[in-house]
Amino acid sequence: MRRLTLPAPRLRLGRIERYVLIQQGRSLAVALAVIASLVMLIDFVEISRGLGSDTDLSGVRILGLMFLKSPTVILQLLPFVFLFGTLAAFVGLNRRSELVAMRAAGVSAWRFVLPAAGAALAGGVLVITALGPAAAWGDGLFQRERARISGAVPGTGRQEAVWLREGDDQRQMIIRAVRQDRASGRLLDATFFIYTTSPGGERDFSERIDAKSATLSAGRWRLVDAVGAQTGQRAVRYSTLDLPSSLADREAFQRFARPQSTSFWSLPGQITRVENAGFSSTAYRLRLQQLLATPLMFAAMSILAAAFSLRLMRLGDLVKMSVAAVVLGFAFFFVNQFSAAMGSAEVVPPFLSAWLPPVLTALAAFTLLFYTEDG
Repeated sequence: MRRLTLPAPRLRLGRIERYVLIQQGRSLAVALAVIASLVMLIDFVEISRGLGSDTDLSGVRILGLMFLKSPTVILQLLPFVFLFGTLAAFVGLNRRSELVAMRAAGVSAWRFVLPAAGAALAGGVLVITALGPAAAWGDGLFQRERARISGAVPGTGRQEAVWLREGDDQRQMIIRAVRQDRASGRLLDATFFIYTTSPGGERDFSERIDAKSATLSAGRWRLVDAVGAQTGQRAVRYSTLDLPSSLADREAFQRFARPQSTSFWSLPGQITRVENAGFSSTAYRLRLQQLLATPLMFAAMSILAAAFSLRLMRLGDLVKMSVAAVVLGFAFFFVNQFSAAMGSAEVVPPFLSAWLPPVLTALAAFTLLFYTEDG
């Protein structure tokens, strides 16, 4: 008796899928080139009118600063790249009656829509794991260069006071210094405000210490010519005083990078450092969740554009449906920005703020596609 074996499912793409992906890739490249060109042109003009008007920057220098700043903005607009690119690809297929021929041959719309969505999903993974960290590094370098150039402008080079904060569940310490000696790394005219945390979570002021200078080394602050006073007690003078510290020497005087300047791989550690310092990590948690939701947003935009393109061959109104797809895409983008603002204000949790817009976009896209395909 012969044994009946079922054929293994084929994971390779067929000719139709490869052809549709090629068309989508070309349209995505054109859409990316157009949007990137507009963003870089705007950034070039902005940098020229901002930094370039204050300092004598050459065109090459301005161009270099533009290439550091623009990738972050371009990545934020990538959902529109997938929306416009996929819409243009499927509209082109419809204009040439290729979609009509595929449907007449019995090919399901899912057969060429899902590969397009899968390509967008893979593109989202590539963005958050490779392109995003590179853009974040460039944005951080641009922020430092802008601060350095602005500090070199006459009349703007006055050094600001230094503020630091560190501590744990039992103690918090706020440090303020009038200025910092960059050559030695010392804080000059420093004041240490020390708070203790009660079992109920309330922070009570316990001591203030003023020092002529403070140096961070080997997990401790070395205070010179210090005067300390605890609550309800007389002031005590110290020639030198050591205070334990949890700050790393090389990271102590670095400002926390903006969420947009922090790469996907560095965000978990950054969240931990911000929370250990006693600050709110909402912005960083929101950024992490937004990056995790990026592949879903790209795929949802691609499915949405494809679904509108499929309706063209039944309704025959190209302009009307194309405009509707663009308007709906912008609407979801503004919903995403509004949701991000609500998450930053801690009105809604960061997880819900980041995932709600792409989930709504995906549900709307699948609903439209089901209606178009199955009636």
